[in-house]
Amino acid sequence: MEIACTNCTQIKQSYWILIFGGIHFFLSQLPNFNSVTGVSVAAAVMSLSYSTIAWVACLARGRVENVSYAYKKTTSTDLMFRIFNAIGQISFAFASHAVALEIQAIIPSTHEKPSKIPMWKGIIGAYIINAICYFPVALVGYWAFGRDVEDNVLMEFERPSWLIASANLMVFIHVVGSYQVYAMPIFDLIEKVMVKRFKFPPGVALRLVVRSTYVAFTLLFGVTFPFFGDLLGLFGGFGFAPTAFFLPSIMWLIIKKPKRFSTYWFINWASIYVGVCIMLASTIGGLRNIITDASTKFYT
Repeated sequence: MEIACTNCTQIKQSYWILIFGGIHFFLSQLPNFNSVTGVSVAAAVMSLSYSTIAWVACLARGRVENVSYAYKKTTSTDLMFRIFNAIGQISFAFASHAVALEIQAIIPSTHEKPSKIPMWKGIIGAYIINAICYFPVALVGYWAFGRDVEDNVLMEFERPSWLIASANLMVFIHVVGSYQVYAMPIFDLIEKVMVKRFKFPPGVALRLVVRSTYVAFTLLFGVTFPFFGDLLGLFGGFGFAPTAFFLPSIMWLIIKKPKRFSTYWFINWASIYVGVCIMLASTIGGLRNIITDASTKFYT
């Protein structure tokens, strides 16, 4: 908005977060994964589009003057925690297994046509698209701006304003869709607990209360801690690293019971150890960065 309308009165970041949350009070009432298909497809198209705009714009602009690829001047402790947080951001970017399980649960599966076959094809396709989106932006963006690149590389550009504004709007649409995709398993879990344990009657009323409460909580959290990069590291650590990197290996070892010290036994135990390290490091790094940033920019 600020790029498209330079003469408009600027709105505080907190108000933009409130607007974002207000949209989800309505979208969160969509009943299940099938109903958010359109939103998910729009988010995927937007992700591919703004990623392409970002790396092509970096390539067209070329390297900035006096670009530096050295580490930023900071203390060794701060550098360590920033690395931990970066690991969490990477794990967040490639951790969609919780959502994948929810999707597989609604796919018809028989002995002749098990659901794991289309799911495997879908996951391979999804990670190829992920790579197409992320790697060119990371490599070309770092080549162009070095260590001073912004979290949102699109903010490095000012012209053409219509294209940069459009790309940022695509980011917004993508995040709107992503919120619904990631929140749907949580909605489903909470509603099942409310029905089975607390004997609430299922229906529109329960969905309205549960989902609106969840959106309100995340909205308050977002306004209080508007540190997107730090939150990615934190949630990538304790939220997604377990289901993506070591819980599947633990489950596989329990179910399959492979021979001790065999190749698959070693691979899965290595995944468990690496996954636990990622979880601990990224959670600590993200939490520390949130505390640090909160001391300088709070309720902006």
